[in-house]
Parts: sequence; structure tokens; C-alpha cells
Amino acid sequence: MINMKHTIRPPRISTYLVLLLLGLICANASAKTRVTIEKIPGSGLHSWSAVDDGFSIKLIQLLPDFVRAVYAKHGLPPKLYNDIGDYCVFGTIIKNTSGKTLDYDVGTWRTIDANGTKGVVKTKSQWAAQWKKAGVNFSWTLLPGEGTFYPGDWQQGFTTVKLPHGSSFDLIFKWKIDGVEHTGKIHQLRCAPDITRNK
Repeated sequence: MINMKHTIRPPRISTYLVLLLLGLICANASAKTRVTIEKIPGSGLHSWSAVDDGFSIKLIQLLPDFVRAVYAKHGLPPKLYNDIGDYCVFGTIIKNTSGKTLDYDVGTWRTIDANGTKGVVKTKSQWAAQWKKAGVNFSWTLLPGEGTFYPGDWQQGFTTVKLPHGSSFDLIFKWKIDGVEHTGKIHQLRCAPDITRNK
């Protein structure tokens, strides 16, 4: 007969330790993104540069009036250039620094605003489709929504988020290297203020 007082049972704490370690590993997956913030001389605007697992991204605040002027110059009617001017827009540069094949898809990127609400980045193809319905065949200046980069390849263009001017948010971005998905995060990106409309 077994004496139950002396029965050895596996300690439950080990399960919790494993879960804790997994949690720390997951947390580090986004915490490892190295971010540099710069103030642009003369303009007072800011840029955020992030480097993480063979991928780099730089986001530069763009004033809404500048965005409106860019699209007005390219012949878009007021309704369309005011529409994109109402978005939070960044000049964006992305680069493959991995030495391997890299794929990205802006459609997988997500935003989290100050209230914790999740959102998306509006892609080049979505803007192009919207403008085409309005009779405008144009998509220049926007960051291509997806692509495959070979070592050293890079791309630039505007990225757009439907958030108020002057608001802050976190950006979660994804990419794949040789088919393996990676995730990075930039905390507290801030949309440029709409100076003329706030006067």
C-alpha cells in the first residue's frame, strides 16, 4: 500500500515558469527593435528610424499642407487631395539589410492608438482604387504595398494612417526573410500637426 503522504508529485511551478519564459521571449520579439528619434533642423518635425532583424524603416513626419500641395501639383482635384491630407502621413524609407531575400506587405502592418484601438495602414493599392473610381489614374509617391527585396534593395514613398493630426500611436510592422516572419514595433510615433488649420 502506498503512503499518500510521501507520494512525489511533479511541481506545478514548472508549468508557470515555462509560460513566464515564453512570455519574456515574446515580449523581447518586439522590444529588440532599435529605434532612433531625430528632430529635423528648421522644421521642428521628427523622424523615427528602426532597425530589426535585417529590416530597417524610417518614418518622417509630413505636414498635411505639404501632402495636399504634392497631390494638388499632380493634378488631383481638391476632394481627393484634401482626403489624403486628412490622414496622418509619413515619408517612409524601407531597406533590406539582411543579406537574404526579404518580403514585406504593408497590409499586415497594424497601428494601436492612445486608447488601445487597433487600426491599419492604408495601402497604395487601396488609394489607387479609390482614386480610379473618381476618374484619376494615379499612384505615384505612395510606398508600394508589398514587394520582394534582394540584399541591399530599398524603397520609399508615403505611408498613411487614418488618425488625427498631432495624435500618437504605436506601429507594428512585419516582414519575412527567406519565408520566416519577423515583427517589429515602434512606440509613440506622432502624427504631424495640421498647423494652418489649427491657427
